[in-house]
Amino acid sequence: MISFEEAEIRAKIIKALSHPIRLMVVDLLKEGEIKFSDICEKFDVDKSTISKHLAILKEVGILSSKKIQKQVIYKLEIPCVIDFFECSTKVIKHNMQRHKTVIESAEGDF
Repeated sequence: MISFEEAEIRAKIIKALSHPIRLMVVDLLKEGEIKFSDICEKFDVDKSTISKHLAILKEVGILSSKKIQKQVIYKLEIPCVIDFFECSTKVIKHNMQRHKTVIESAEGDF
């Protein structure tokens, strides 16, 4: 079993991923480095909102950034975070199948 301290660190990382915009940014960055302005174009929210989401992901080490002239470029620092997405998709599919089975068995009762 992991220690409580390690569990706290993991929870902080998972919490950083717990917003749809942050999940979408991480998915966007899996293709490679992207300028801040290009990230902002993908979302219908203020630049300051995107900046806050990026800062949260940077704080836990998922993203990094570098400044080239006047542009800030973001990079997915830990690409294995995408594995978490694949795992969560498997959970979703499993739950859908489980619910489908429950519904089908309930229909047989009518």
